Amino acid sequence: MFLDNVQLEIEAGHGGAGSTHFRREKFAEKGGPDGGDGGDGGSVYVVANAALNTLNIYRSVRQFAAERGASGEGGRRQGRDGVDVVLEVPLGTVVRDAASGEMLVELLDPIQKVCVARGGRGGQGNNHFKSSTNRVPMYHQPGEEGEVRTLDLELKMIADVGLVGFPNAGKSTLVSRISAARPKIANYPFTTLEPQLGVVAVDELVSFVIADIPGLIEGAAGGAGLGIQFLRHVERTRMLLHLVDLADPMTEPEEAIRVIEGELKAFSEVLFGKPRWLVGTKLDALQDDERLQKFEALCRARGQEPILISGVTGEGLRPLVFKLGAALAELTKA
Repeated sequence: MFLDNVQLEIEAGHGGAGSTHFRREKFAEKGGPDGGDGGDGGSVYVVANAALNTLNIYRSVRQFAAERGASGEGGRRQGRDGVDVVLEVPLGTVVRDAASGEMLVELLDPIQKVCVARGGRGGQGNNHFKSSTNRVPMYHQPGEEGEVRTLDLELKMIADVGLVGFPNAGKSTLVSRISAARPKIANYPFTTLEPQLGVVAVDELVSFVIADIPGLIEGAAGGAGLGIQFLRHVERTRMLLHLVDLADPMTEPEEAIRVIEGELKAFSEVLFGKPRWLVGTKLDALQDDERLQKFEALCRARGQEPILISGVTGEGLRPLVFKLGAALAELTKA
């Protein structure tokens, strides 16, 4: 099952205590202080791993503690530093402090590594406290405590193109036809229960990532249907394709467009403002030319040439891929 939101309890390691120790030498009955310092406690880091696409690795284990630093020893021997804990997360993960709600980091770059809980510093040994007035210091510092916090991890997928539309609008079919992704496809609502990513090759050198987002219904921004848990996955896309089922006799094209646009706007003005193309799907099953004419008129009213495709026959798919490649290239220049 797809996991895109999880809470973790983390604890950095405490620093090791310093040592109170004195030299014992043959001709120095009361040798000077030589207590070593304690080692630093291990820290907790989060690092972006491009090979991950969910937070499922944290489904069963949600508490992590870094190692404590070892105590110092005589002979000014420093204690060993504690081992760090490194938590791998997918690109697009937002990490927040659960108590304050503060965003600690947003991991957008591969191999990005950020400390989210600092280990305690090791205490100093009594060697540091000798002076002309205190030649036999009987004191060492304890190690500092490591940071303890609760993290909220939220995954927002990173894709170039996001697909939105009613359930069964043809999103999964489109992804399966133009990429190597194989989402579940069936003739009933909510076939897609989790986002799917696919890499689409425009030519030998150019490609882009497309995201199949579970179908939206009216009220999705308020939690209806699969709700807002998936709307956030299209927030980072560079542009949207709004798929409209032309063969559905129960919903007029203008109604399908109105509902989805309303949900996008209710969820986020930024999301609503992204470049968005209307795409008429299931051209092979269309039996009412009037619906096609309505859809084409709606597209032209927005200044967009109609885009018509069939996932079954493949009609219009390659031209759509080339158009997307060109549009994304222009967005990169802007």
